[in-house]
Amino acid sequence: MKVLPSRRSVVQGAGLTLAAATAPALAAASAEGTARGKIKLGFDNYAVRSMKWKAKELVDHAASLRLDSLLISDLDAFDSLDDKPLKDIRKRAADKGVQIHLGTWSVCPTSGTFKNKWGTAGEHLALGIRAARALGSPVLRVILGNSEDRKSEGGIRARIKDMVAVLKAHRGRAVDAHVKIAVENHAGDLQAHELLTLVEDAGKDFVGVNIDPGNAVWTMEDPVQHLERLGPYVVTSSMRDSMIWESDNGCTVQWTAMGAGVVDFKAYFARFAELCPGVPVHIETISGFNRELPTSKPEFWNLFPDARAADFARFVALAKNGKLMAPWRAPEGQDRDTAERAHQKAELDRSLTYCRSLGLGTRA
Repeated sequence: MKVLPSRRSVVQGAGLTLAAATAPALAAASAEGTARGKIKLGFDNYAVRSMKWKAKELVDHAASLRLDSLLISDLDAFDSLDDKPLKDIRKRAADKGVQIHLGTWSVCPTSGTFKNKWGTAGEHLALGIRAARALGSPVLRVILGNSEDRKSEGGIRARIKDMVAVLKAHRGRAVDAHVKIAVENHAGDLQAHELLTLVEDAGKDFVGVNIDPGNAVWTMEDPVQHLERLGPYVVTSSMRDSMIWESDNGCTVQWTAMGAGVVDFKAYFARFAELCPGVPVHIETISGFNRELPTSKPEFWNLFPDARAADFARFVALAKNGKLMAPWRAPEGQDRDTAERAHQKAELDRSLTYCRSLGLGTRA
């Protein structure tokens, strides 16, 4: 096991390094309107999952919010995956000025999250590529799995190897379709350097990144540094803010609406505009529950054999600036399903308002 410094020693040694590392980004962010008009704005349909909307309703909602883009991250959002109905959705979106990005779930055959609903991992990937082409999506978002895969036989390195094999087998199909495979850092599965290994081993000519700063904090990474590493590979996104605070066993995270957490999104979007030109920001709010990361327990680090103390220092520095947040609960006397739908729509609207205050979006 790699022995990491204590949280106290990490924080004490991190001040100068952290300030030096973030200074360029902060300076860039200080210019008024750095990102204005440069970054397309949209949402990931998972942000409003309780609405159970299908593709037509999602397109119409994006248009009603005057958004540029929509990430439909689940094939189940479509009534049919035949080319003709998909091309009808493509036209509907184009007529309303909404760009579609398509996504689906795990294509790692040995991940605990993989489901055979769409056939084998290869068949699933092939289906997604064909659907993306019919929709006019330049990307297909996929995932490896989640944090539980770090506990599997061979650990995350073995799962990366297995997924790379599937991706490589379908390189020609993706290239011919002009669809780039966008692998997300998902639910604690991959740190930035691990995701880079996956992309480069598979082939960066047809594999890129779906960047998720909310998932980055589940792997103890500062989202701004996470972006610096992955930015040149990013082809789509799913985003939320995070509150982080120190707790009994390490640090606790609660995902939040944009602007309600500790992530410096002014600096983040200034760099995003430079590193990821043309890539839309899709809001994927998943708010209201707490997850503790037991970083003070030595056995926790067995799951992260290649963890870097300097990276953890930046994460702890964020936690030092955070504060405890209570989990969301439905108001007393209200039906939970109704309250949850209202909560999800409100969190999305709050996030879009914040992003527009920073100059994101190309439509008034």
